[in-house]
Amino acid sequence: MTRYILRRIVLIVPTAFAASLLIFFVMRALPGDVALAILADTPHTVEIRDALREELGLNDPLLTQYLRWMASMVTGRFGGASLETGEPIGSIVAGQLSVTALLAVYTVAASLLVAVPLGVAAAMRRGTLLDRTVQGLAGASLAVPSVFASLLLVWVLLRLFRWSPPIIYSTPGEDILEHVEIMVWPALLLAAAYLPHLLRVTRARLIDVLRSDFAEAARARGLSELGVVVRHALPNAMLALITVAGLQFGTLVSGALVVETVFGLPGLGRGIVHAALARDYPVVQSAAVVLVVLVLLVNLLVDLAYAVVDPRVHYERRAS
Repeated sequence: MTRYILRRIVLIVPTAFAASLLIFFVMRALPGDVALAILADTPHTVEIRDALREELGLNDPLLTQYLRWMASMVTGRFGGASLETGEPIGSIVAGQLSVTALLAVYTVAASLLVAVPLGVAAAMRRGTLLDRTVQGLAGASLAVPSVFASLLLVWVLLRLFRWSPPIIYSTPGEDILEHVEIMVWPALLLAAAYLPHLLRVTRARLIDVLRSDFAEAARARGLSELGVVVRHALPNAMLALITVAGLQFGTLVSGALVVETVFGLPGLGRGIVHAALARDYPVVQSAAVVLVVLVLLVNLLVDLAYAVVDPRVHYERRAS
C-alpha cells in the first residue's frame, strides 16, 4: 500500500500544477486593477498608480509573475505576501483553512447522521409513503441553490426570530457556545446539499443487497430484517457511500464559498471571494491551489478507506 500511496501523492503534483496555471491566467483575464483597488480611497495620480504597479511586480511579463509565484510556493513562502495588506499568505491561508476544515467536518458528520438512517428506513420501506417522502425531500433539497437558501435562512432568522449568528468568529477553545451558534446554520445548509447524494446511494445500494441471495439466506436462518440490514446490507453499502462522499467533497467546498460569505465565516471561501474582489492575485491563487490539493488528498483518503472497509481491495497489486 505504501507504493500506491506514494504514486498517488506524486500524481497530485501535475494536477496541482495544471490547476495553478489555469487559476493564474483566469485571474489575469479578469477586469480590474489591483493598484487602483488599493488606492481607491486615497487621492493619487497616474504616476503614483504606475509606481505602485511597478513595486508590486504587476508590470512584469505574465510568465515572470507566474514563475515568481510558483517559486515562492515551492520554497515555502506560500505565494509571498498579500498585495492588499502585505501580510504573509501562508498565515492568511492557515487561519482560514482551519475554519473551513471545521465546517467541512461538521457538514459531513451531520450529513451521515441524517442520510444513513433515512436511507436505511427508505430501503426497508421501499414503495411506501415514507420512502416517497424521503426521496421527495432529498430531491427538493438538491433543487434549492445554496445562495438562495443561505439568504432565505438569514432573512427568516432576522425577520421571524429576531436572531442573527454572532458577528465575531470564536474557536471551540475560546467560546464553544458562540462557536456552535455561528457554525450550526452554515453546516446545516451545506449538509442539505451534501446529504441527498449520500441518502440516495445508501437507499439504492441497500435495496440491491436486500434482494441478493445471501440476504435471503440470512432471512432463512431466522435473522430479522433489521439484522440483515445491520449485519449484511449496510457493510456492503459502505464502499458506495464512501465513494459518493469523496466525489461530492468538491461540491461541499464550492458551497462553502457562498455560505461562508453570507454568514461572515473567516474561512477560505470568504477569503477567496474577498481577495478576488480586491484583485489580490497571489492570495486567490494560493488559496485555490490549497483547495485543489485538499480535494485530491480527500480522494486519496477515500481510496485508502476502501481497503479498511473491504479487505478484498489490494492496492499493491493495482500499483504494480
